[in-house]
Amino acid sequence: MKTKAGAILSSIQIDRSLDRKISVQLYMGLRDTILSGGLKGGERLPATRTLANEVGVSRTTAIDAVSRLVSEGLLESRIGAGTYVSQTMTGQEQTPTKTKMEDVVQPMRLSSATEKAVNLFADRQRLPHQSQAFVTALPALNSFPMAQWSRLSARQWRSERDQGMGYGDPQGFSRLRSAIASHLNASRGIQCNPEQVFIVNGAQHAFSIIGNMLINPGEKIWFENPGAIGARNAFISHGANLVPVNVDDDGLDVADGEAKAPDFALAFVTPSHQQPLGRIMSLSRRLRLLDTAEKADALIVEDDYDGDFYFGHQPLPTLKSIDTRNRVIYVGTFSKTLFPSLRLGFLISPPNMVDTMSTLFSCAMSGIPTWSQAVVADFIEEGHFATHIRTMRQYYRKQHEVLHNYSTMVESYMHIEKASAGFHTVGFFHEPTDEEAFVAEAAKMGVTLSPISRYCLESVERNGVVIGYGAAEEGDLKRGMTVLKHLFERKIGMP
Repeated sequence: MKTKAGAILSSIQIDRSLDRKISVQLYMGLRDTILSGGLKGGERLPATRTLANEVGVSRTTAIDAVSRLVSEGLLESRIGAGTYVSQTMTGQEQTPTKTKMEDVVQPMRLSSATEKAVNLFADRQRLPHQSQAFVTALPALNSFPMAQWSRLSARQWRSERDQGMGYGDPQGFSRLRSAIASHLNASRGIQCNPEQVFIVNGAQHAFSIIGNMLINPGEKIWFENPGAIGARNAFISHGANLVPVNVDDDGLDVADGEAKAPDFALAFVTPSHQQPLGRIMSLSRRLRLLDTAEKADALIVEDDYDGDFYFGHQPLPTLKSIDTRNRVIYVGTFSKTLFPSLRLGFLISPPNMVDTMSTLFSCAMSGIPTWSQAVVADFIEEGHFATHIRTMRQYYRKQHEVLHNYSTMVESYMHIEKASAGFHTVGFFHEPTDEEAFVAEAAKMGVTLSPISRYCLESVERNGVVIGYGAAEEGDLKRGMTVLKHLFERKIGMP
């Protein structure tokens, strides 16, 4: 049984009104497709009978065109195996000829909101995301329980096809929503029912939905400074007027926010592990923020991106769990607890927003692939998720300790903060240093850092870098610190 029928070539058009022979038209169409890169070196053509049927010509015509290309060396005929594009064509595709008009092409017309947002977007260059020192936001992929995941994935593909392959519930797979509600109740103290849980394509998708639903152009949004870049860009794209609010040892400085914008409409916070400084918002500060939001008739977005990986003392309650006035929208993601390419997250709506949000999801969104949701639901319900979280808490605690053991190599130049959650921390320079220059030089030596300025709406007093320790092996952490010491000794970025 043949398992490879060859490329589909329905783009080749035969015009019978032309004087040119049909076999010549087919020959030229195949030749142009090969030379333009539509067919790669080594790629198989369909059988001449199949080609004739798809293009609408006789088999004799197809054989004639293919034979001509074989004689020219563009195709190779292999006895018993079919016809293939010659391997000599690999990398030899012709570049389309440039037109003179390309020098004078006008930029595409954009909406005023998009044009403004593009100019304000931060961090246009994506950071490397491979497992090494000191990459941030990437979990320890080598520690993921792939055996259990593979078994559950295979089981789902053997399940009823309508469930896994059809259009799913736009709000999310019901079993996953129930599993998330149970997990949040047990681990984070959040009492919600499955109807409040909405499955999204990662946290960034959640921020975009919130911006679309709740932010009017020009409205003032309290935003941590420094703060999370993804949420910042999502809110900017919806026309928000972001107000940079200082972050101190207790988290978001509510007094600073009140002084700058008492009439705010929404506040964005990462209270369980501030992004990027790693601060834990104190209970008194959390209560004050809730009270201030009530007085201003404002909402709060709580981004709990890595709160499951708390390895300090008893964690403080989430804002959502102590919100008695329906002010908090809680956003979570599986990018950190499982793996980023899953592209799966969730938001917990206040009860008084469920109906509106359900309408929005049902009418304007097609939902997330049901198959992956079902696998995650099984992963949680069978206890693998809880086991994985416990294992990774200890793993990240150990990684954090390893990082600090090696940090003595640079303690004369930098103070590396101790973390109590997640898999990143921050290092503050003892002397004023050009963050960008320091980070760029480290990158040349295979070490990935993020400057604090990358997260800032406006400059902050202390400068330094964000250091990830979750995705690197012990040897990588040691080598990373050796590189930093070398850069400090060379006074990279220092006046």
